[in-house]
Amino acid sequence: MKPPSEVVARSSGSGLVLVVMAKAPRPGAVKTRLTSSLSPESVTAFYCCLLHDTLALARSLSDVELAIMCPASDVNELAKLAGDGARAVAQKGEGLAAALTSVFAHFAKPGGRGVVAFNSDSPHLPASVLRSAFDTLAAHDLVVGPTEDGGYYLVGAKAAHPRLFDSDGMGTASALEALLARARGLQLSVGFTDPFYDIDVEGDLTRLASELHLAPDRAPRTAAWLKEWGAAAAQLRAKLRTRAGDL
Repeated sequence: MKPPSEVVARSSGSGLVLVVMAKAPRPGAVKTRLTSSLSPESVTAFYCCLLHDTLALARSLSDVELAIMCPASDVNELAKLAGDGARAVAQKGEGLAAALTSVFAHFAKPGGRGVVAFNSDSPHLPASVLRSAFDTLAAHDLVVGPTEDGGYYLVGAKAAHPRLFDSDGMGTASALEALLARARGLQLSVGFTDPFYDIDVEGDLTRLASELHLAPDRAPRTAAWLKEWGAAAAQLRAKLRTRAGDL
C-alpha cells in the first residue's frame, strides 16, 4: 500500500499535469460559506457531486496526467473516491497557498510542458477552457483563470515559484490582484483563460442550476442534486406563502 502522502494512478507521457485542488467531503470542512443556506450535511453531499463531476471533466483531457492535491489526512479517502486515473498527493503545510506551492514543487519538472491546478468545484467549466490553459502556458510563464469576484479558479506554470503564493488575500476579492502583483515582482509573463464564477453562495447555486438545467450532461451528479434542491426550495417557499396568507 502506498504511504498516505501519495497514492499513484494514471500518468501521461505528454509532460502535462492537471491537478484538482480538493478536500475530502466532510461536514464543516468544505464549501462552508454555503452553510448559511444549507445544512452541513447538504453542503457535503453537494460538494461530493461537484468533486465527482469535476474529476470527470478532468479525465476528459485524455493526454494529461491527472492528480489531486489535498491535505495529508484526506489522501486515502480522496484516492478511493477518485478511483483509477488520479494520483492523490499530500500538500506540505496548511491552507490554499501551501497547497498551490506544493502543486508546483511536486509536479513541475525541468523540461516539463506545464502544470495546471484548478478548483474541485468547477464542473461547469468547458473542457476547452482547461485545454486553452495548457495552450496559453506554452507561450507564458504563468496562466491564470480569473473569477468574477476577484479571485481565480485556475493557475498554471512550467516551473515552481516558491514566492508566488501567499496566504494573505487568499479567498478574498483581492486574491487575483495579489497574485498578479507577485508575478510582476518575479518578472513572470502571464496569460489568461476565460473568466468564470465560483460556487460559494446560494445565488451561485441558482445560477449553476439554470445552466445545468439546459445541459445536465455537463455535470450529471451536480445537475441531479441541484434539481432536487430547487424542488425542495420551491416547496418551502410555497409553504411560507401559505402560512403568510393565513395570518
